Amino acid sequence: MNRIRTLIDKEWAEVFKNKLVLMTVGFLPLVFVVLPLVQLALTRQVDPSEMNDAPGNIARICALQGLSAAECLQGYLANSFMVFFLLMPLAIPVTIASYSIVGEKTTHSLEPLLATPTSTAEIILGKALAAVLPAIAATWLSFAVFVVGARFFVVSDRVYALLTHPMWLVAMAFVAPLLTVCSVSVAIVISSRVNDPRAAEQLGTLVMMPLLVLFFTQIMGLFALDLTSMALIGVAMLAVDAGLVALGVKLFQRETILTRWR
Repeated sequence: MNRIRTLIDKEWAEVFKNKLVLMTVGFLPLVFVVLPLVQLALTRQVDPSEMNDAPGNIARICALQGLSAAECLQGYLANSFMVFFLLMPLAIPVTIASYSIVGEKTTHSLEPLLATPTSTAEIILGKALAAVLPAIAATWLSFAVFVVGARFFVVSDRVYALLTHPMWLVAMAFVAPLLTVCSVSVAIVISSRVNDPRAAEQLGTLVMMPLLVLFFTQIMGLFALDLTSMALIGVAMLAVDAGLVALGVKLFQRETILTRWR
């Protein structure tokens, strides 16, 4: 564990010198917290006629549940923007991993590490944790800040109950960490094929596409997340992560690094 801890400290000392990484870790969570809170603040007073433009299924559900126009709109927006908190575990670690792993291909700083007694498993685990831990911490902290801040802007307890629904607690506690593992594993796989950290980051962001599709289908009212679907997403991510980790470990070998990472 001491070697892994030392490796993590080394990675953080080097990676966080990069302004792009700092902006991603600091600025991205800030935007994802402020934007939904602003939306909640702006929708405290809603004319019922404004709900005419809402998707038909949303309007029907609100009518059946006896929600006011403001409650309906806030609940609709809140559930849509909550998907943002599942984008952070993908965006943050792929940026860190791109500069931590792929960046060493250009600086040739990984070869000296391979000459130490540190095992390949320890190297992979240390680099993975260096990317995973900040992403999970930023996601959980920003979600907690949003939940606390939203209490001052929601129009009723019924809207607030949507934000603290077990579905989102499962998403943060179970799905979000799995997404960070997915993002880092993809970065490790990509690192075996590209030499430029920015190219690796751009390719890595492709893993966010499914969640972006989910976000827009939520906005259009074509798909509604529930506890069951969120749990199924978590199970699916667990299987995907297992495959990606196995592939990443296979590609991240000492011989491969020394002979091909040029």
